Amino acid sequence: MTTGSSISEHIRVVLSDEISTGTIRPGSVLDEGTLSTRFSASRTPVREALRQLEASGLVEIRPRKGAFVLPLTLPRLMQMFEVTAEIEAMCVGLATHRITGVERAELLDIHQRASVAAREENFEQYDELNLAFHELLYRSAHNDFLFEELMRLRGRLLPFRRTQLRYAQRLHSSNNEHDAIIRAMMQGDAAQASLMMREHMLNAGVALARFMRATGDLAAE
Repeated sequence: MTTGSSISEHIRVVLSDEISTGTIRPGSVLDEGTLSTRFSASRTPVREALRQLEASGLVEIRPRKGAFVLPLTLPRLMQMFEVTAEIEAMCVGLATHRITGVERAELLDIHQRASVAAREENFEQYDELNLAFHELLYRSAHNDFLFEELMRLRGRLLPFRRTQLRYAQRLHSSNNEHDAIIRAMMQGDAAQASLMMREHMLNAGVALARFMRATGDLAAE
């Protein structure tokens, strides 16, 4: 049975993809009625999806005027990836020594399935497993405050973390970077694991910038 939350999530993902890949251009107005018709949904899940897009910084909701798609600027996006890279690096450093045996086994399972998805160039499957991989690392640090902050940051960057995987060969390089992070963790080398995670997230930011420049969807300033 399809729930209202799953409908709003589907709408959010579709619109996020279309905004971040340039299908829906900056300045466009997202009208609730039009979206309701398009997705065969009531206005409630549409409204919730638009609120989530606003929280991610993709749209601005103006009373009685609708939701306006905001321009995406390279400096702003790179700043967001820089901050996330540092915090995720710290998280992996902690997780290297705090991860449990059960969590380690689950992490390896996720990575193995992601490797298959990367080889098959299954974008949707890899995207899902990529999120699961990072979230498990957040939990493996066993710091509730850090987990909450990382999930909040992930919510802001979620559309862009997904879009960067569309850059040429990014599925494969992302998966290889995950492999390097895991190897360092298994060796108990927290410093190396942190270094690899920082590099991984900065590479994601670069891939996003290159993809969006290629599609002409980034402002220079």
